Amino acid sequence: MIKIIKNSLIFICMLLAINSYASEKQLLASPDHQQLIMVITDNWQVDHGLLYTFEKIENHWQLVSEKNPVTVGKNGLAWGVGLHHKQQGQYKKEGDGKAPAGIFTLGEAFGYLKSVNTGLPYQQMTENDYCIDVNDSPYYNQLVSKADVGAIGIKGSTEPMRRDIHVNGDIRYKKGLVVEHNRQNIAGQGSCIFMHVWKAKGIPTSGCTAMPEETITRLLAWLDATKKPLYIVLPKAQYLLKQITWSLPAI
Repeated sequence: MIKIIKNSLIFICMLLAINSYASEKQLLASPDHQQLIMVITDNWQVDHGLLYTFEKIENHWQLVSEKNPVTVGKNGLAWGVGLHHKQQGQYKKEGDGKAPAGIFTLGEAFGYLKSVNTGLPYQQMTENDYCIDVNDSPYYNQLVSKADVGAIGIKGSTEPMRRDIHVNGDIRYKKGLVVEHNRQNIAGQGSCIFMHVWKAKGIPTSGCTAMPEETITRLLAWLDATKKPLYIVLPKAQYLLKQITWSLPAI
């Protein structure tokens, strides 16, 4: 009887794994998603990688650009909360210095300028705008304005969106976009995940993906919200492991 129960549990786990693979494969194959950004790092621990972009043409992913240098979390990667199913391994936590791995949708673009060339919705940031990284805040993982939530609403946040004003001329959020990690805003599971300009060549982040300004300028101009772009971040070994099961394009 114990052996039968054990075998049944193994069979159920196998079915769940197959269903997980199928759903992610269907996601990448869906005609709804026509653009893909993919970042591959050497392993879970490194703080840098390469960015590739793809566009779907006749139901096949076609390479648009490749091997664009980026940095990720200063402590590497950990699984994030995105469109992929639950994975085995370490998951991102608030303040761990890791960027989230997995499959994610993209939100709005943002920056210091009045407007930028992009097919995403764009919002110019002001000195009142913050992203809230305080675990017990009701605004956790949300972009808010001090004008709307008051001083108490932004208390403790380390993410002013006009870093040029609040952090000695910092250019990192001059141009950026939101990675929709932890969309349910669950406290402690990671907040304020962006793609943005890097502080300087090769400098890693606290959990975002950073790149030269010219790279993100091209990226923003290429992205089109109507094509429902996806963002995938994986270490190389995981990419190779999931290439077939998730229907990932070859690089």
